[in-house]
Formats: sequence, C-alpha cells, structure tokens
Amino acid sequence: MHTMWKGSISFGLVNIPIKLHTATEDKDIKLRTLHNKCHAPIKYEKVCTVCEEEVKPEDIVKAYEYTKGKFVVLDEEDLEKLRKENEDKAVEIIDFVKMEEIDPIYYERSYYMSPNEGGGKAYSLLRKALQESQKVGLAKIVIRSKEQLAVIRVYENTLVMETIHYPDEVRKASDVPNVPAEDKVTEKELDTAIMLIDQLTSEFEPEKYTDEYRTALLELIESKRQGKEFVTAAAKDTPSNVTDLMAALQASIDRTKPGKAASTEGRKVATGTDVPKAAAKPAKAAPRKKAPAKVKKEA
Repeated sequence: MHTMWKGSISFGLVNIPIKLHTATEDKDIKLRTLHNKCHAPIKYEKVCTVCEEEVKPEDIVKAYEYTKGKFVVLDEEDLEKLRKENEDKAVEIIDFVKMEEIDPIYYERSYYMSPNEGGGKAYSLLRKALQESQKVGLAKIVIRSKEQLAVIRVYENTLVMETIHYPDEVRKASDVPNVPAEDKVTEKELDTAIMLIDQLTSEFEPEKYTDEYRTALLELIESKRQGKEFVTAAAKDTPSNVTDLMAALQASIDRTKPGKAASTEGRKVATGTDVPKAAAKPAKAAPRKKAPAKVKKEA
C-alpha cells in the first residue's frame, strides 16, 4: 500500500512514528472527451480572458479575489514560507472525546495509519488505550499545506485517521429552504412508517451493496469493445523529410544503373522539380577540302 505521508502521533510526551495510507479510492469511471470529427482527445488550454492569448505556466500567478474583479496577488515565495512554517510532520492529539459526539456530517476522508520504524509498541499501546476507554483522539495535522482536524480511532485492529471539517465549513441546517417546521402526520401514518422501517431493518453488511450504474457502464463498454464498436484517433499529419530523402536516393541509384537509357524527355527528381534538358552541342565543322593545285600549261 502506497505511503502518502510520514510523521508521528504525539499526545502528552508520547511520540509514535507512523505512516499514512489512503484508506479509500475513487472508482468512478473516467470518460474522455473526443472530437467527433476525428475522435482525437480534446485538450484544454489556459487562455487569458482579456488578451485572449494562451498563458504559459511561468506567466501564471496566484491571487485571492476579495471582491468581484479585485485581487490580492500572492507571491510564490510567501506561500512557500507559510508552507514551511506549518509543515510540522506531527499528528497532534489535542483532546479525547466520545465518537458518538461527532456527527457524521463532519467526516471527510479516511487514512490507515501504520507504525514506522521503532513505533510498533507505542502504536499498540495507543490502540489498546482507545479500545479500552471507548474514546477517539481529536487531532490536528497539516496535509498538502492545509491544516485539518482529524479523528484517530480503531478500525479492524488498525488505527485510522478520519479528517473532519471545521465547524465553519459545515453549512447551517437552518439555512436549508422549504423544511417543514412541524410534523403534520397522523398517528396511523407514523405507526405504518415505523412498521415498514422494522421490516427493512437488518445488520449492516457493506459487501452486499454495489454501484449498479458503474457495473452497467463497464458492461456496456466491454460489450462495445468485444463487438468492435470502438474508434481510433486519427493520426496527426507530421511533416517529415525522410520519405523525400529516400525517394531521392533511390532515384539517384536508378539513374546511375549501367545500360539505363537516358530519357529524351525532361526528367523529374523526387522533389518534383524539372531537370532541364542538356543544351545541344554545336556540330563540328567538317574539314575543308584543299583545292587541287593548278598545272601551268607550257606554251
């Protein structure tokens, strides 16, 4: 199991070196978005809303919008300084409370805790103490630069840390609209509802519950794949000089083969340009014949 955090649990003078492992996983089926024309994946670019230009990562800064259209820019150096100041690798237990006092609405994410080197005995001690006291530890921890509240409890002989929301992160139930203020039900309706609840009451067995939509979607994907109903992204055209070079080399070889008659027509090389015809050489002038010597007649 992958270790995503290393540190220690501390309460009083006790310090337990531990590792955190993510206890749950997201099994949602991720669907990609493709261009309907060529079935290639679509990429999303960061574009400035004013300049309408694509923004490079090095040109991006972080800011807090304190009112509409007005921002406080935060330098990366300032943020890094805060991160280092709060990056105390410790799960500090600040209180021990009864688990039933914490409403499930506060719970966020679960992590398994395993003892790091030399922490086995202290780990067992805390686990046993929590079981005997029937309490859970309320702690603070910094994960990925965010300080969070957490509950440390025992689950199947393993210590588990549950991150929980701060009170100001949980919205008030009184703000939910259209909630009836009073119960306007008859005694008969209530008795019938309770009877139905009793009939449907059973022990919690998590194994019997499945994500039916995810199962059906996976079956649909597999049936389409087996039926060859899948698409492949069109290949992107990339200019290359390799083919032209090989064609040019082959054409050169063909032209230099012995016994190959040269064409009288204009030839084209692999690049498609015409080869000019060789200029005709002027014919050699025939040697002039000497006139026969005249014989002088005697008188």
